[in-house]
Amino acid sequence: MQDLIISIRSIATLWILTAFLYPLLIFIIGQTAFPYQANGSLLTNSQGEIVGSALIGQTFTANEYFWSRPSVIAYSEGDDANPTGLSGGSNLAPDNSELLERIKVEAERLRSEGVEPTADLLYSSGSGLDPHISPAAAEAQVERVAQARGLSVEEVKSLIAQNTDGRFLGILGESGVNVLTLNLALDNL
Repeated sequence: MQDLIISIRSIATLWILTAFLYPLLIFIIGQTAFPYQANGSLLTNSQGEIVGSALIGQTFTANEYFWSRPSVIAYSEGDDANPTGLSGGSNLAPDNSELLERIKVEAERLRSEGVEPTADLLYSSGSGLDPHISPAAAEAQVERVAQARGLSVEEVKSLIAQNTDGRFLGILGESGVNVLTLNLALDNL
């Protein structure tokens, strides 16, 4: 009986520590030291309305905006839109005819809009939620965006430079341009 009581006390103590105290400690640290990150890295427009997260890509189709990577999931458009809980690639093999046809159609569409296709404007990311494009993909869209907004090419290139994230710790990964922050900067001009 004494072993049973010790077991129950141990379980109750560990449950209080792991189910309440530890999460409370992490919540307090997150909210005080990293409130932006802890609350989803939410971005707002000039009116103070939340327009998205810096961590999740969005679909832009208007010529006034930079276009992001294609996504195989409809997380921000249409009747099946679901802003959270969905991620994943198409899992189509590189020689899959459906994937090749989609890429061919997308490349033709980009060329018809005056944009030279780059890999990240043709292929979706592994998660389907990547918010970044390469600086080369952003540069390929400069003329289209500048013309649609009535801006100079230099102004648009300057915004790209200001919204380009460098390599992590200066050595890991590649530079990337967050499409949502770039488009918000365009709107704030």
